[in-house]
Amino acid sequence: MNNQLLSLYEYLGKAAGEKLGKEVAEEAAKQRVGFGKKFVQNPKFTGDVMLYPRTFLDSYFKKPTLNPVSSNRDKVDDLPF
Repeated sequence: MNNQLLSLYEYLGKAAGEKLGKEVAEEAAKQRVGFGKKFVQNPKFTGDVMLYPRTFLDSYFKKPTLNPVSSNRDKVDDLPF
């Protein structure tokens, strides 16, 4: 399984911001996820960025799915009893 290390920018395709970066770092520490760092220098940012395993980021950013039963609540009055 490919479990490459990615920055939040690489994973999200945009800057995550300080608040989200801190939340992800805290969750990674809580789960004892291994991480890396790399130095980045560009016109918008200079400094170290954290790198996380893709599997951790996939899990962290997983969108909850809707329960299909809940979408039928409006049809309760259509029941024959």
